[in-house]
Amino acid sequence: MTTRERFHAVMDFQPFDRLPLLEWAGWWDKTIERWRGEGLPAAADDRYAICRHFGLDVYKQDWFPVCRPGCPAPVSHGAGIIADEADYDRIRPHLFPAAPVNRVKWESWAAEQSRGDVVLWFSVDGFFWFARRLLGIERHLYAFYDQPALLHRINADLAEWILRVIDQVGAICTPDFMTFGEDMSYNHGPMLSRECFDSFMRPYYDRIIPVLRQRGILPLIDSDGDITTPAHWFADAGLAGILPLERQAGVDIAALRREHPRMRFIGHFDKMTMNRGEAAMRAEFERLAPTAAQGGFLISCDHQTPPGVSLDAYQTYLALFREVAAEIGRLSQQVIGCA
Repeated sequence: MTTRERFHAVMDFQPFDRLPLLEWAGWWDKTIERWRGEGLPAAADDRYAICRHFGLDVYKQDWFPVCRPGCPAPVSHGAGIIADEADYDRIRPHLFPAAPVNRVKWESWAAEQSRGDVVLWFSVDGFFWFARRLLGIERHLYAFYDQPALLHRINADLAEWILRVIDQVGAICTPDFMTFGEDMSYNHGPMLSRECFDSFMRPYYDRIIPVLRQRGILPLIDSDGDITTPAHWFADAGLAGILPLERQAGVDIAALRREHPRMRFIGHFDKMTMNRGEAAMRAEFERLAPTAAQGGFLISCDHQTPPGVSLDAYQTYLALFREVAAEIGRLSQQVIGCA
């Protein structure tokens, strides 16, 4: 199978030759700095060159920026850049660029995709994420009660812009999937209620998701934290899956699969096992393998590989990954092929 054929076989719950060898999020810059000192060659000089150096499947991502150059920046992490509608009016000319898609880059990527060499995906700020960026963490959470009209205005504008983005990239090729960046959960669950999700986010997903599905683009949610409860909200909104399924937040892939038999998942390998030796990493792969053999689940680090992981430890992780990926491919022929 080609890289692209393998992705679609897994995500369509069809038998596959092996599980994709995937790093959906790349690596921390500090991790790469460490590995340079441990022998990672300088020629592996960007995310995709590093993937090829390690023999990983290449999944190319573009996160389209909502802010134009020169947009005001927050004074600190978690702070916002607006407080009210007057502020939104003031900064709106700095938002929603007319042509965020780099045609030259995407035409080159589309040629690779057409050969089956890569999987292409794009990301946009979602309807929780973007308003939080504008308002700041604390003010955003209060705004669901204190400034509902402003939240709806922001999300309506964002939805219109995302539709234009889809048209632009769709004029070049059909990306294999996309993600809404949301990060709307922490390690004890969602940061908002189902009522708030349905009132302030669901109407805008309802505008975007049918367009994505009509174009053959798989819509996924990117949210850190424990997404066990909002997974039901996402499914009801028509979203096809979730990443990265952080193990440290208590997410359990087996439970998710029981509750959502046709949902797609990416990630979930506990990054905290990666510096604990081969036995710990093998046990983690064994935990994930039964679900992966059923299809619809791409194993990957549940976020970026941390800098506490040596290059030697990462090479051990990759060797185990290759072994398990081949075995899961064989199992998929039995589990899915006979279903």
